Amino acid sequence: MDQNSSSKDLVLVGSDHYLVMVRTTIVQVFVWFFIYVDMLMLFTFFSKQAFWSDARYILFAHTLLVDSVLLLLTDLVVLFSYFNVLIPVSYCIVLCVLMAIISKNTPYTITAMCLERYVAICMPLRHASISTIGRTMAAIAIIWACSSVRVIMDLAILVVTAPPGYFAKPTSCHYQVMLVTEWHNLMYVILNEMIFGIIMVIILFCYTKIMLAAQAASGENKQSVSKGRRTLLFHGLQLILCMADLWSPYILAAAQKQSQHLYLTIRFFIFIAFTIISRALSPLIYGLRDKKFFLALKYYMSCEVYRSLEKRSSLE
Repeated sequence: MDQNSSSKDLVLVGSDHYLVMVRTTIVQVFVWFFIYVDMLMLFTFFSKQAFWSDARYILFAHTLLVDSVLLLLTDLVVLFSYFNVLIPVSYCIVLCVLMAIISKNTPYTITAMCLERYVAICMPLRHASISTIGRTMAAIAIIWACSSVRVIMDLAILVVTAPPGYFAKPTSCHYQVMLVTEWHNLMYVILNEMIFGIIMVIILFCYTKIMLAAQAASGENKQSVSKGRRTLLFHGLQLILCMADLWSPYILAAAQKQSQHLYLTIRFFIFIAFTIISRALSPLIYGLRDKKFFLALKYYMSCEVYRSLEKRSSLE
């Protein structure tokens, strides 16, 4: 996948089988819990028509969907690693392409959500005309196109540079199977860091503008601006966690020189923090902090609990 350690760095193979089993179990609990939360929030989004016409909720639902698919695919690779399953490079490439495109969606969507908040707070009179459903769907299409370009480029370079018989070799699945030359790996890291820098500049620009708007605002508008500022801070943290995996190979290389136990521990932590927890921030930012969405979520959850209790009572 795009994140260097998300698949490769969770090959939980070590001398302590019990520790491997515990770590894999923890991963399963995290993954399926957050998939369940994402599904609840997607159900809430599709159940209330008012959310369908709001750009930020559409982008939020898009994030939930791609994060859930990414967690499912990543979990599949984790299970391959746990059971020591090797697959041909050609099959691994299919998984890597899918995961890379989906994982790149998150930072681009975060950027789009920050821009939407900037327009809503700093350009309120133009917000309705700018953040339309059509433009939001066009933005999502652009996000998918931008996410695909880099991966297609990596795939094209791999086809040209791969040695004979490379695609039939069995391998543990990770994105580095697509980076067979040193210069390609270096180019991959440099481009990722450039994209990270551009996105951070956009978020800092939006945050600065919202800060200035907060100083000039008063009353209820000031509360709205302050909430938008905190939202951007959460987005910045989420982006840093998503992109921090760029530096994980260097951290892991240093840890491996110290001891294998330290290397495995840091590898496990990186996966939990940078792949799973970074995806868990989306439900927090717009699912639990947004009063309108939270009330709708609470309503549908209470209805579901009531139906479950009623069904149990009828069976008894």
